[in-house]
Amino acid sequence: MKLADDVMQLDSASAPPMQRRFQDDGFEFDRLLLLGSAYRGLTDVGEVLRALDHVVDGDHESWITAFSSLAERLRAQADASLSNGHITSARSAYLRASSYFASASAASPGSEDPSRFTTLWEKHRDAWDAAVDLFDPPVERIEIPYDGTVLHGYFFHPRSGSATDAGPRPTIILNNGSDGPVTDMVRYGAAAAVERGWNAVTFDGPGQNAALHRQKLYFRPDWEAVITPVVDWLTARTDVDTDAIVLHGVSQAGYWVPRAVAFEKRIAAAVADPGVVRVADSWQAHLPDAMAELLDNKNKAAFDEFLMAGYRDKPAELAVLRWRMAPYGTDSPYEAFVAARAMHLDADTMSHITCPLLITDPDHEQFWPGQSDELHQGVAGSTRIRFTRAEGADWHCEPAAAGLRDERVFDWLEDVLNLTRPASPALAD
Repeated sequence: MKLADDVMQLDSASAPPMQRRFQDDGFEFDRLLLLGSAYRGLTDVGEVLRALDHVVDGDHESWITAFSSLAERLRAQADASLSNGHITSARSAYLRASSYFASASAASPGSEDPSRFTTLWEKHRDAWDAAVDLFDPPVERIEIPYDGTVLHGYFFHPRSGSATDAGPRPTIILNNGSDGPVTDMVRYGAAAAVERGWNAVTFDGPGQNAALHRQKLYFRPDWEAVITPVVDWLTARTDVDTDAIVLHGVSQAGYWVPRAVAFEKRIAAAVADPGVVRVADSWQAHLPDAMAELLDNKNKAAFDEFLMAGYRDKPAELAVLRWRMAPYGTDSPYEAFVAARAMHLDADTMSHITCPLLITDPDHEQFWPGQSDELHQGVAGSTRIRFTRAEGADWHCEPAAAGLRDERVFDWLEDVLNLTRPASPALAD
């Protein structure tokens, strides 16, 4: 591959880290994510910087206030633009309002009112849906049959009459992570796909977005049971090239995607950003040895009792723990840890991955350090692409390097699928 291991990346060994605004790692990551999202019109740099001026490092209430207030103002601005027939301006403001509501929602666990995780998410989704019909062509709201119910999602395609409009198109399935909003899927592949003449589809899988908040569906380790219905649904469409379906996952989907393609063989190529071999490592990193022993010995009662005792005088941290457990459908820490441990790619599973697999490997990966290389070593023929601090592309899922990330990922996809198509209008045109 043209973008193989460690080529075309600047040396990061001597590069100093970017200057930080926050010492709190979560706040700093979200700051970079918001600034990076401006590349796709999901935020605006000036209003983000202004909102951040009102945020106190590590203070969730100040973050929620700053970004929910900004979101409310933009939502009202979008409504006014729409009522006066200014469609493009309305769409832009709805998208930015959606991003800021999502950011405020993500800060709500551990705050004075953790229930805002859901109420602000609903406002995020409402603003997103207000933008959906204003695209040209409109983004389709879709329902994918799944296990006696449906998975809700969105289908993006290039404008009618574009150079790629004749016949079926390559299609990328965008698999979100454990807690990302739907707007993340625009910046992590939907916009890049559409401007290259591809279709893109995203969905709320079990434990994600609407499936969690509205349907109470929860994570599962056998993710092929989720992806196969999505592929079934896609192959029934006449505008999908069934020989060029790509599966792309970010964050925790760095586990789900390799797991799915080990068993679902209709996927032509896959991307894991980053590679995740053991989901539970991010949970267990700070677990005391005594607690790990209780977990290993399957001592549920003692594990739950001792862990909850440690949070007795830490209500904010307890709220965050409950938020992390919610997508697993349990209020038992032991059960959540066990469920996370079940998301593990063993050597046998990795040996069944036969489609081309791209694995991103950013410097300073916070949650699963070293696992991108581990997955690369475990999957024969896979490609690992580094993203470095010197490029401003470090941290989990390259939050501040949206353009560079799109270029590398889609160049690789076009090469492995032998697809070079004329450019089509951007998603928001």
